[in-house]
Amino acid sequence: MRIANIDNRAALVFGSPGIERAVDIATASLGRFGSTLSGIYEAWEGFTKWAAEQDISALADDSFPIDRSALGAPSPTPRQVFAVGLNYHAHAAESGFESPTHLPPVFTKYASSFTGPDTEVIIPTGGHVDWEVELVAVIGREASKVTENDAWSHVAGLTAGQDISERVSQLRGPAPQFGLGKSFAGFSPQGPWLVTPDEFADPDNLELGCSIDGEEVQKGNTRELIFPVAKLISALSHTVTLYPGDVIFTGTPAGVGVGREPQRFLQAGERLDSWIESIGELHQRFVAAPNSE
Repeated sequence: MRIANIDNRAALVFGSPGIERAVDIATASLGRFGSTLSGIYEAWEGFTKWAAEQDISALADDSFPIDRSALGAPSPTPRQVFAVGLNYHAHAAESGFESPTHLPPVFTKYASSFTGPDTEVIIPTGGHVDWEVELVAVIGREASKVTENDAWSHVAGLTAGQDISERVSQLRGPAPQFGLGKSFAGFSPQGPWLVTPDEFADPDNLELGCSIDGEEVQKGNTRELIFPVAKLISALSHTVTLYPGDVIFTGTPAGVGVGREPQRFLQAGERLDSWIESIGELHQRFVAAPNSE
């Protein structure tokens, strides 16, 4: 099952890549489920049972083509956002750190930075803007002290994300500002939709990558995660309670700009295209801040 945020309304997505169509969930359920994505996650078990009973062909008459410009983040108003660093061995090495053995560093990205998959992003004046393609997990059932074996049952689904990062404000002292440096407007594009775990042959084995103006800069596979989705959820849930709709950025593979020699950062006019196998693509165009020239 695929779920989209279309003009801030929850929708079911069906159809082949490039010709997807959608059905408004509140309309299709005759009001049983509301229009908000947060409401869908809060009622996740009942919603998934209802969705499994639906005949998609019978819903087709009420379907409509998807305008990608109307797509928003699949979980736009989470109670909590977790972002995980150094979760691939090669990325830890390029960042100058040893690979984590207990739990990778965890910080947050603020939800005001959330957008849908196709956006224009302003480069902060004087900033060094970097890219980090990531698999993003959304929680579907409250999780507290869950085991790794049970963790996937608490996942509503997966989506693609970019942890766009402004390295100047992130790294200047006296201590790093990870949350703020990664939460400028438009710095957390996600989508194009949420894909439930049952849709994947193996949700722990997904290729992901990104390119700048057609030049590949990152390519990896989620099987290389040091702490894969289930292990992350279990570890986080032993410190905090995870709530329906919570968002987890699981970490990025090697190839970021700050780790290159010489370093490379996104410039006005460049296009960043990101993708995750069996989920979809993100497209960001970068522009200069007003009066920055």
